[in-house]
Amino acid sequence: MAKYVIKAFGVTRDIIGVREATLELEGSTVGSLRHALKTRYPSLQNIRSLMIAVNSSYAEDDLSIEESDEIALIPPVSGG
Repeated sequence: MAKYVIKAFGVTRDIIGVREATLELEGSTVGSLRHALKTRYPSLQNIRSLMIAVNSSYAEDDLSIEESDEIALIPPVSGG
């Protein structure tokens, strides 16, 4: 099992309750991480366009991740 450090921003930080969380995961893709996060924090399912960034780039669900990667949850952003 790998341990990933997840940085949360905006509403995702409110849902998770901290700026950084550690998540143990058997899978090693963004998709498996997304699934584990939504299982652990069901309120994340309410965010339709939740993006996950790996090493400062938006990541697709099939991207492989490693424990050393910088992983961030990016909620929808509205501007005005």
